[in-house]
Amino acid sequence: MAVEAVVRELLAAVPAGCTWMVPVFGSEGTIADFRIAATSDRIRDIFGRGTQRIDRLLGELYPALVGGPLWRLYLEVMTTGVPGRMDEFRYAENRSGVVAESRFEISAYRVLGGLLVWWQRVDEHQRRLEHTEILGSLGWSEYDLTTGRTDWSPGMYRIHGRDAGHGPLSRMDQARAMLPEDRPIAEAAWQTLDSGATSDVTVRFRVHDRVKHLRILSDVARDASGAPVKIYSVVQDVTARVEYRTEIESLSDRLRTGEMTALAEHRLAGQLQNLIQPVPVAPFALAGLEAMVSYLPAESTTRVGGDWYHARTLPDGLVALAVGDVAGHGLEAASGMAHLRFALVAWLSIGIRDPGELLRHMNRLSAQLDITGTAVVAVYDPRARSLGWARAGHPPPLLGRAGRATELDRPPGLLLGAEPEAGFPTVDSVLETDDLVLFFTDGLVERRDHSRAPEVRDHLSAVSADRGTGRLTRLHRLLHAPSPDDDTCTLAIRVT
Repeated sequence: MAVEAVVRELLAAVPAGCTWMVPVFGSEGTIADFRIAATSDRIRDIFGRGTQRIDRLLGELYPALVGGPLWRLYLEVMTTGVPGRMDEFRYAENRSGVVAESRFEISAYRVLGGLLVWWQRVDEHQRRLEHTEILGSLGWSEYDLTTGRTDWSPGMYRIHGRDAGHGPLSRMDQARAMLPEDRPIAEAAWQTLDSGATSDVTVRFRVHDRVKHLRILSDVARDASGAPVKIYSVVQDVTARVEYRTEIESLSDRLRTGEMTALAEHRLAGQLQNLIQPVPVAPFALAGLEAMVSYLPAESTTRVGGDWYHARTLPDGLVALAVGDVAGHGLEAASGMAHLRFALVAWLSIGIRDPGELLRHMNRLSAQLDITGTAVVAVYDPRARSLGWARAGHPPPLLGRAGRATELDRPPGLLLGAEPEAGFPTVDSVLETDDLVLFFTDGLVERRDHSRAPEVRDHLSAVSADRGTGRLTRLHRLLHAPSPDDDTCTLAIRVT
């Protein structure tokens, strides 16, 4: 009974159709019925009953089940222990006030000497879907890029005036039905999907003897490697609305065209970023350090930022580490990022090693280029385990040591480009074996409605307390959450 009490309390709160039944044996030792031992109270049966069914017999509650296909499935699962499933079980009921026929998806598993049954009613969901499509002139389509198979909902056949018995239009027939002058819009939609964004376009199709305006909202499902696998689309017939569109809607179309232009700029800026600073996919070794870089574009696809990083072992055995963020978005920010990063590499190549001096040079260059930004520059000496660093308006790095995360001592430093002759003091921090240091741009911690700083520190504390392997990879997974409005770059190092 202790087991029943625990299961009963758990299932009562589960927001899904689930029931645990225990067999009731007859005089001959065979299963004569099932007793409801525990059940969800959140999703109720066709009679509106939840936990009221507990300790009742299945045959008494649903006499039409006895001896039928579902009853036989339950007996088979109890006998063999092999899970069973019915994708469309139909339950008929002739009582007044109850739907005459209901359809369910049902799965059964032998658990703790009884049956754990999961069920979902599908007939009401299907009715809602069909009525929604009719009311909204909607339909949905699924295109499998691997097999070339297309699936349509009933609404798609209504929109295209096509008999469902003939199946969906082929991709070629859909292209033929589209008006030639709208095909560039379709090409722009493909480019949008290729960039990882959701496409939302309105194009014209010839359906029999009339032209329809169809709004198509599409996105792509990808496999674990990032390759596109399926395209999901929701289609709405907006012909009536387009024919009577207002001046405001015309303005909306012009704004959408502007977004397409911004998207093209976004893609070019993103390509420029990848060429300048490719991001390694795994941890890599530096002198006395292990490092890992993460770069996440903003969720808003038209807002490419100027975030950058640098991490390299220098010829004299020291290690240069830096992250920065150029103000603004798009090509201007990406171009400013390129200037600053290449200039830093050049100054390091001629032997400049003081972080404060490197920032002074970057600050003068920013003033000349009329850009502003923030940065942290550090030089690590693996022999002394000393990290010298300076900052220009940038969040200080976080130190994770033995289960505790703290900011490194914060020196003063104006943002780059604010005052051409500003100074940037350098401070030194002594590191220990297995210390973690996290350099990051503000997209990691700043959100529109809250700060992630406490969450980031908690993750760094937890990972620094773990002496196992793969800590940088684990930290990367914990912090891998894009900001809605800003790019995010992190550079994490572990002292080896």
